Amino acid sequence: MSAPSEKLTQRIEEATAKGRPALVPFLPAGYPHRETFWQTLVGLDTKGAAVIEIGMPFSDPVADGPVVERASLKALENGVNLEWILSELQKREFRAGLVLMGYLNPVLQYGLERFARDAARADVGGVILADLPYEEADEVRSVLEEQGVALIPLVGLNTDAERMALYAKHARGFAYFVSVLGTTGARESLPAQVRARLELAKAAFDVPLALGFGLRRPEQLAELTGLVDAAVFGSALIEHLDDGGTVGEFMDRWR
Repeated sequence: MSAPSEKLTQRIEEATAKGRPALVPFLPAGYPHRETFWQTLVGLDTKGAAVIEIGMPFSDPVADGPVVERASLKALENGVNLEWILSELQKREFRAGLVLMGYLNPVLQYGLERFARDAARADVGGVILADLPYEEADEVRSVLEEQGVALIPLVGLNTDAERMALYAKHARGFAYFVSVLGTTGARESLPAQVRARLELAKAAFDVPLALGFGLRRPEQLAELTGLVDAAVFGSALIEHLDDGGTVGEFMDRWR
C-alpha cells in the first residue's frame, strides 16, 4: 500500500500531463457552514481538483490575508476544530489528494503522534504548517513521515539556492512556492521577480512545485505553464462562493 503522500505527486503529475498546471483549491474546514463544506469539497473533487487543501482554522492566523482570515474565524464560530476535521475526513473518500494547512499550535494540542496517525487514516497526504521554521521541523517531519504523510516545504522569494537544496532533500508530495512576501490573498498580477525564483525552485526539487498565495485570474495559469506543476487558489475561491457563485462555475473557469 502506497503512502498517502505519494497520491499528491501522482494526482499533480496526472494533471500536468494534460499540459496545464494542476488545480489545487484551498478552503478553511467548515466554511461557510459545517454541512455545506463537505458538499463543496465533493464538488471540487468531481470538477477536477488534483489536490484539495483544507485549512485548519486557528484564532491567530499570522500568514493569512483578510479573506482567508475572515473565513477561518467564521469556521471557528461554527465549532470547527481538528478533531472534527479528521473524524469527518475518515468517513469520506476523495479522488483528489488531501493536504491540511494551518499552524503548529492546534497540532501540538491534538498530539503530534495522534495527529499523524489520524491524518494518515483520513488519507491526508501532506501537511503545511505556516509558522514552523525549517530548522525546527525535524521532529514533526519524522513523526508525519512514519505514517506516510509529508511535511510540505514552503519556499519563496527570499529562499536562496543553498536553502532550496536543503529543503529538497526532505521534500515529499510536492513543494509549495509562496509567490509574494507577506500574507495570503488574491492579487491581480504576479511580481516580476517571481519567474527567476520559480525556475530556481523547479530545478532544485524532484517533487512537483505548486505556486500559491496570490492567484486571482484563470489567465494567470497560461503564464505559469512550464514554470510550476500546480496552482493553489484560496482567496479567489472564497470570494466567488461569498458572492453566491457555485463550485462548478469556479472550477469550469479555471480548467
